[in-house]
Amino acid sequence: MTRYPRDLRGYGRTTPDPQWPGRARVGISMVLNFEEGGENCVLHGDAASEAFLSDIAGAAQWPGQRHWNMESIYDYGARVGFWRLHRLFTGLNLPLTIYGVATALARAPEQVAAMKEAGWEIASHGLKWVEHKDMPEAEERAQIAEAIRLHTEVVGERPRGWYTGRCSVNTVRLTAEEGGFDWISDTYDDDLPYWVEAGERDQLVIPYTLEANDMRFATAPGYIEGEQFFTYLKDSFDTLYAEGLAGAPKMFSVGLHNRLIGRPGKVAGLKRFLEYARGHEGVWFATRGEIAAHWAATHPPIRRERPSQMSRARFIEVFGGVYEHSAWVAERAFDLQLGPAHDCLEGMASALARMFRSASADERLGVLTAHPDLAGKLAQAKRLTAESTNEQASAGLDALSDAERATFEALNTQYTKKFGFPFIIAVKDNTKASILHAFHRRLAHNRNRELAEACAQVERIAWHRLSAMGL
Repeated sequence: MTRYPRDLRGYGRTTPDPQWPGRARVGISMVLNFEEGGENCVLHGDAASEAFLSDIAGAAQWPGQRHWNMESIYDYGARVGFWRLHRLFTGLNLPLTIYGVATALARAPEQVAAMKEAGWEIASHGLKWVEHKDMPEAEERAQIAEAIRLHTEVVGERPRGWYTGRCSVNTVRLTAEEGGFDWISDTYDDDLPYWVEAGERDQLVIPYTLEANDMRFATAPGYIEGEQFFTYLKDSFDTLYAEGLAGAPKMFSVGLHNRLIGRPGKVAGLKRFLEYARGHEGVWFATRGEIAAHWAATHPPIRRERPSQMSRARFIEVFGGVYEHSAWVAERAFDLQLGPAHDCLEGMASALARMFRSASADERLGVLTAHPDLAGKLAQAKRLTAESTNEQASAGLDALSDAERATFEALNTQYTKKFGFPFIIAVKDNTKASILHAFHRRLAHNRNRELAEACAQVERIAWHRLSAMGL
């Protein structure tokens, strides 16, 4: 059995109403990354200098050497940029979440004191601002533990939120398994929070952003002036605000860095956006911790049985009867590369239909011939499957007059004689009258055309049966 771990479905076509406080139309999470003093540097015991997210075009690491220009750009973020942003946010009385690299926070006691005085949320941004993609799992787990320890020592309390950023494939799982985080943010896959299952624990994920993010001042394609940043944030906000007015509120994350947006020519765009968003009614500025608390209270985790996580025996028990007397369809579907996208009505309908469609002609014909006649002798003898009994009853085929029954029997006989399989139609899509009309229309088909129509109706019947399961 292979299972596909990525969730390409998410909430699907209908997103939940977050019910933001005050029935806000959009919730805004402003995030400031504090990385200065935690980046790659030989002074920090690293093998080379930093090369990521600075104003140095085409920067590369210098193995074994200090990169004075790179260091001074990072230093600007801590020395000047932070305080410019501190004045901006405290002046507007807006909440802020800090993604604090533990070693950077340890080298910035005055800034940490200012964060605490402002009442900002200080989440963990890992032990060091370095790449984790090649880090062994055991080492990353140890670094997570050390980041929590050092953060607690420096800030005075353990972090309740986490974002690594330059993460590995193991990061989300490891931070969820740590067990002490109200939220983690190493994903970019939604406009709303969602829950993931980490063993017996349910972990809230609050997705972050790399596009509504001032890092685009240092990457290509990106922003080159504050006005571009403002325009992108405004367009994003306007779209989300309109969705909120239409009854589908979302969350808007904005990512900031001291050394980038903290420059005078860039911060002007941020200031314009904050003033613009504050000028609208129904906007909730919140820390990620506040968003997590609200989501946990309003949308607590609900565990359910998921098809992609079922054992083979359980899968066949649940889905073996979806295709009439043809459990082999479910048996083959189980061996597909199922994943979270299949844990829903359309997902399971697709998996089962694929196996039906890829079966041999004789196997598909066997599924067709397994279906009973409509209002036929098996129905009268009450020998139908429970699914067929309910379906035929939904169109009143269990309460026919003698004349109607005679008509159905004659049509069944004529149809079966011509095509070699019983007349099949998704009864739940029809009425008694439309079924009779379809009988006459389809009797005019040639066999190939009618075989295709019958198979399509089998798939539609399966869809209705899956729908009745509440998937």
